[in-house]
Amino acid sequence: MNARKRPEIDLSVAREVCNPLSPERFVFQYGMTAIAFFLTFLALLPLFSLVWEILGQGLSNLKPEMFVKQVIDFGFANAIVGTLKMVTIGSLFSIPVGVMTGIFLSEFSKDSKIAPAVRFITTILAGVPSIVVGVFAYGVFIATTKQFSAVAGGFALGVIMLPVIALTTEEVLKLVPNSLRLASAALGGNRFQTTFRVVLSAGLPGITTATLLAIARASGETAPLIFTALFSDFWSESLLRPTASLPVLIYRFYQQDDPQIFQLVWTASIVLVGLIFLLNLLSRVITSRKLK
Repeated sequence: MNARKRPEIDLSVAREVCNPLSPERFVFQYGMTAIAFFLTFLALLPLFSLVWEILGQGLSNLKPEMFVKQVIDFGFANAIVGTLKMVTIGSLFSIPVGVMTGIFLSEFSKDSKIAPAVRFITTILAGVPSIVVGVFAYGVFIATTKQFSAVAGGFALGVIMLPVIALTTEEVLKLVPNSLRLASAALGGNRFQTTFRVVLSAGLPGITTATLLAIARASGETAPLIFTALFSDFWSESLLRPTASLPVLIYRFYQQDDPQIFQLVWTASIVLVGLIFLLNLLSRVITSRKLK
């Protein structure tokens, strides 16, 4: 009886697949496809408009010597170096703390009473406006030392990066199959060895991607650096002195009447967008290798 029913089922499935769509389903399918393409176009339009405007205004005036001259000489080399300095300082603070927080929330929070509070505070911190973070860093560093500095700016960027890294690390480690943990335990690995040699290694590509995205976000922040690092037209001699950065350069000069100074806004925008684009591209490359 089963042998007689199978051809009927197969024929009905084949008939369903081969029959053309009804007019209603045909209109619905292609209508939804058209709407999806239209909404995608609307989503990408601001990005393409932004890139087109920045390249159109600044690319013709972007000169190689701008990458070696300081701001006072109509370049932005010190702003690029200052941005990299503060992002590096922020990374040195936020990456270890964020990753360890994520490991704690993912692997050691089941028996901990403080884990819900840590997760709640981290989630709230992720939604705090960057200007509030700048005021906080100002109170911690500037009000105490009476000096704007790259260290204070790096600390502010680190606070912004911290919750992104911590929460993403937690979610990435939760996606690691429990079979890996059980296999490690079966081979005699203790909890510490399982977490740091097996689970963390499996989630490392995702953590790296989250870190790069957090760095990309912090690289474009302006408000915290205004409160902490301020700005300098010259090369900064110390990490404890006011330091130039690309976002603050753009903010400071966008209302200047001098065309040569105003042109720095567009050229610096190209460099900043290019830096963020490269970081996002690198994160995509790491993610694609993980999937392979």
